[in-house]
Amino acid sequence: MRRYVIKRIAQAVGVLWAAYTVSFLVLDYLPGDPVSAMAGAGADSGQVDPAQLAALRHQYGFDKPVLVQYAEALGRAVRGDFGDSVSTGRPVTSSLADALPQTLQLTGAALLLAVLLGGAVALLATYTTRRWLRQLLLSLPPLGVSVPTFWVGLLLVEVFSFRARLFPAFGNDGPRGLVLPAVTLAIPTGALVAQVLAKSLLTALDQAYVETARAKGAGRARIHLRHALRNASLPALTVVGLLAGQLIAGSVVVETVFSRDGLGRVTAAAVAAQDIPLVQGVVVFGALIFVSANLIVDLVYPVLDPRIVVHSRRKVSPV
Repeated sequence: MRRYVIKRIAQAVGVLWAAYTVSFLVLDYLPGDPVSAMAGAGADSGQVDPAQLAALRHQYGFDKPVLVQYAEALGRAVRGDFGDSVSTGRPVTSSLADALPQTLQLTGAALLLAVLLGGAVALLATYTTRRWLRQLLLSLPPLGVSVPTFWVGLLLVEVFSFRARLFPAFGNDGPRGLVLPAVTLAIPTGALVAQVLAKSLLTALDQAYVETARAKGAGRARIHLRHALRNASLPALTVVGLLAGQLIAGSVVVETVFSRDGLGRVTAAAVAAQDIPLVQGVVVFGALIFVSANLIVDLVYPVLDPRIVVHSRRKVSPV
């Protein structure tokens, strides 16, 4: 088990390093000059004093060779320092820390709703004996995945805010203001969870051990929840780990639609201002959320199926 945990942690660190390196190179080679944009000259740096531009480039380290910039930035990032925002002058970590609580509330609520709704749809679709109901429920996940998130958000605002006046349309207005954004973000995520879990449950219910349980007199509910669900939950758990990172990306659209303060709006503003340090901080934070969620999933796997650790040990053992 210890070897399994160490291997997963090493993989998580490798993913973080790769995300930082790729984001640094991509942002460095993008067209545009963040220093000129900060000085108010846009793409035309001739409108600003060249000495002022040179001083700003030196201040932010943009006048150094790329490899030197990368080495210095990576060394600071390991210590949790991503530099200062080009557009605001504040430390990147402070900007992220201010926006983080609202985004974590949104993504946490959306993930919880997605798991509950997706799991309920999958369980009911595979448990019911009514063919029409099963087909109806199994048709919902593809529909949820295909519908654009921004369209769902605008529709919910129109129905539940402007017409029914049940929830606020915009802003960070406490728990009531969290409902519509969380539902908007949870619909495509829950649809994927339902799709994967339903398929895994249908496959598990056709296995030989289910027939054995039936022969021993186990009821349908016991077979469904205790035998089939435990084995079928592994693929769905993998999807939840992958989607945890994607929820951060989805928050950009949702927070924009509902005018909520959070990492989404910070990211949109940073991209518009060509704020490279802030954009890179957001990218690395998203990667951290992604690898943390997947690391938790990897550590939960052996609890659900101890054979995973045994299989992993056999793969790394010498012949």
